[in-house]
Amino acid sequence: MLIYEIPGRRLEIHQLVLDFNGTIACDGRLQPGVAERLCALADQVRVYVLTADTFGTAATACRDLPVMLTTVDSRAGGPDKERLITELGAEYTAAIGNGVNDSLMGSRAALSLLVLGPEGAAVAAIQQADVVFTSILDALDFLLKSKRVVATLRP
Repeated sequence: MLIYEIPGRRLEIHQLVLDFNGTIACDGRLQPGVAERLCALADQVRVYVLTADTFGTAATACRDLPVMLTTVDSRAGGPDKERLITELGAEYTAAIGNGVNDSLMGSRAALSLLVLGPEGAAVAAIQQADVVFTSILDALDFLLKSKRVVATLRP
């Protein structure tokens, strides 16, 4: 579990839910450095990767990672992602995404991070984010280094 003691707010994260394409992968390929960080996070929380698998590469890319891979509906992925966040316990979930279909999960999660990377980011998802990053590595490091969370989210 990850615990962040923010003045006036305590975040207790039991699971991390990530979008695949545009978030941890670009054009269907895992971004360099992501695997190592996901392994470090998986020592502390359950890690879920959700994808519509646009490029058909998610299973291969995640095969050796300590993550639970779930394919969502390519036309209704947003509601699928929101439902999973709710089932897991949204109040104990951090979510990272970049697309329109990530905005619902971002609105539910206790901590919503957005990656504005090479594939861009949807305005609907940006509006739901607590913090926006230009790199998935920075977003994952944010979770791994608790003082970054405190410094960014304190009132």
